[in-house]
Amino acid sequence: MTTAREIMTPSPRCIGVNDSLRIAASVMADLDVGALPICGEDSRLKGMLTDRDIVVGAVAMGMDPETTPAGALAKGKPVTIAADDDVRVVLERMQKHQVRRLPVIEEHRLVGIVSQADVALSLSAASTGKTVEGISQ
Repeated sequence: MTTAREIMTPSPRCIGVNDSLRIAASVMADLDVGALPICGEDSRLKGMLTDRDIVVGAVAMGMDPETTPAGALAKGKPVTIAADDDVRVVLERMQKHQVRRLPVIEEHRLVGIVSQADVALSLSAASTGKTVEGISQ
């Protein structure tokens, strides 16, 4: 059985709930990523922030990226997986919720992220294709 822990990208960089969207965008650019987990002062996951969230959900709506905190865009409970979940659970959850990235949680702490790229690098072309198709519907 392959687990989320085995295919995840470990120790993801978080953006703080009170960090500005400009800081978040800068971190995304530095890391060459399109999404960051939003973490609270308690180091617990509060949500996910994407580059699209910043542009469409904030800038296009007239929010100031310099003063708007990342936490303002953290809506609802994020979809997560446990570090020891079977990869089938990972793929099912990505497809069901149509998300390209899943935060990996262990003992209530963020320990990794499983992305479509992690799936593609770790699993068969058939599994990857089915997952991408399910996410994109």
